[in-house]
Amino acid sequence: NGRITTEHLSVASLRDRSPCDLYAMENGLLDLPGWKRFKKAATRQKKLFRMANQAKLSSFRHSTKYMFGYEIPKNYFHALLLDKKNVTKWIDSIQLEIVQLHEYSTFKDQGLGATIPDGYRKITVHFVFAVKHDGRHKARLVAGGHLTLVPLDSVYSGVVSLRGLRIVIFLSELNDMSLWSTDVGNAYLESTTQELVCFTAGPEFGELAGHLLIIVKALYGLRSSGQRWHDRLYDALRDIGFTPSKAEADIWFKEVNGIYEYIAVYVDDLAIVSRDPKSIVDILENRYKFKFKGTGEISYHLGMDFFRDEDGTLCMAPKKYISKMLQNYERIYGGKPHLATSPIEKGDNPELDTSDFLGDDQIQIYQSLIGALQWAVSIGRFDIQTAVMTMSAFRAVPRIGHLDRVKRIFGYLAKMNEGTIRVRTEIPDYSDLPVPQYDWSRSVYGDTTEEVPLDAPKPLGKLVRFTHYVDANLMHDVLSGKSVTGILHIVNQTPIDWYSKKQATVETATYGSEFVAARTCVEHAIDLRNTFRYLGVPIEECNYMFGDNKSVVDSSITPYATLNKRHTILSFHRVRQAIAAGVIKFYHVPGQENPADVLSKHWGYSQVWELLRPLLFWHGDTSGCIDDG
Repeated sequence: NGRITTEHLSVASLRDRSPCDLYAMENGLLDLPGWKRFKKAATRQKKLFRMANQAKLSSFRHSTKYMFGYEIPKNYFHALLLDKKNVTKWIDSIQLEIVQLHEYSTFKDQGLGATIPDGYRKITVHFVFAVKHDGRHKARLVAGGHLTLVPLDSVYSGVVSLRGLRIVIFLSELNDMSLWSTDVGNAYLESTTQELVCFTAGPEFGELAGHLLIIVKALYGLRSSGQRWHDRLYDALRDIGFTPSKAEADIWFKEVNGIYEYIAVYVDDLAIVSRDPKSIVDILENRYKFKFKGTGEISYHLGMDFFRDEDGTLCMAPKKYISKMLQNYERIYGGKPHLATSPIEKGDNPELDTSDFLGDDQIQIYQSLIGALQWAVSIGRFDIQTAVMTMSAFRAVPRIGHLDRVKRIFGYLAKMNEGTIRVRTEIPDYSDLPVPQYDWSRSVYGDTTEEVPLDAPKPLGKLVRFTHYVDANLMHDVLSGKSVTGILHIVNQTPIDWYSKKQATVETATYGSEFVAARTCVEHAIDLRNTFRYLGVPIEECNYMFGDNKSVVDSSITPYATLNKRHTILSFHRVRQAIAAGVIKFYHVPGQENPADVLSKHWGYSQVWELLRPLLFWHGDTSGCIDDG
């Protein structure tokens, strides 16, 4: 291009030049100020990438953040500045946090200018700020745990799965028990840390500013604090007679007067199912000195709103969470999303999008929006799961067209914001279904029976019936050729779990993809049966599974059916073995009546509304959906 001189063109000269120098020569950069300093970093690729990532991270950390309409401070001094503009909410929250830290005897004062004791490591502390859903401002002092040594043992506090939480909530309604929620205030400070760490107090500590403070309690941010709190709560619950379930270690249960009571633990958030939950809270408060807040009948828990319909049915809906998501969207884009009647257009293929790639700032926004949508799926909005699963595949390098589709999902939630899971405990009536008369004893499976855990607690309470709907969408991703499995699990009449995921293998025909989906559904069904067994719940002898591919259903339920497509042999035998054992009854249902359709493909409103309405958008008895049209 005319910018490389004659001396640069000798072979020997070029051979001795680094790629970095050649790039600089070609672009006329050698004489620019700062090149020599940049060259040292550029020739070390890992260091260069690390510096670029740190720069992006710094930009993200310094960007303005909001929660529920309030600007969030970046540090203590920023909190002071914000309070000068408004009121003293942030300063009040900081002072409250300091007072509580002293109440828990979190620190041991070594005095002004004290030397670090032998064996101790000096770290930093900082405040993390947040706004709760009810407008409360919260300041939390967090230790710089990244400055400490990595422990060899576990460092985590357990959390109940959201499926496990839904099961506990269902059991509270099934057996007519009360459902309370509560939050352990400053939970980590209930336990003593085993780490030897200290820090110098800042101006926020008032008269202790400049003092060397040894951290005594399991302060938030220390590597082992989660485990210390877990151990403290474990000992307390064990002491009052609760036992962790082998199906989910963070669901605790205890027999009381012929029924099981449950406590579902999500770090410091407890969901309590009991005839008298107040007595459990009182024991934990009085005997173990836990400080609870927000205690009472459940109304908001882990992003979910809880309320009762006009007929008294318990409802779970992420309304506040979705409202927060939409507020965040408006702050980002300066307006509300365009309303839509489906998450993604019917039959769309985002993998074929060829629009321009997003810039770094827009990629961060894309990833943030996807993360928010994934939690919305987890807490009840399974109608967007397939769309979110599809768009999540592009998180690393999304395009403009992908972002437009994610915006459409927000538009769908804005329009269909009343989606609610209703806890209906009535057992569905399947008396009109044909009873299979096949004899499997002389098949290849012989007299196979279900493997039942021998260490499960005795079943107490009312019986439950499992229903599973399964579907597959052949070649959902046209680039990879992979199909999608969609499954909806229902206990009695309550949606309890959902699944939408690309299959691991590429199937060349609908028969193969549907059999892979059926196998996955059977495995989930067995897992659900054992989970309920380990929670002491009486379950029916078999589960009911419905699919819309008649060939797969017929091949599954007929003992002497032959398999011509050998590559599906494992799925074929897994499904048939469960049927032979009497664990599963598999029935055909027309595609337009299969709610798993919502979880396997991109659909249109008119296509699925009659399936979706009784699951998420209907008040009262769902038989009225049919009568209504």
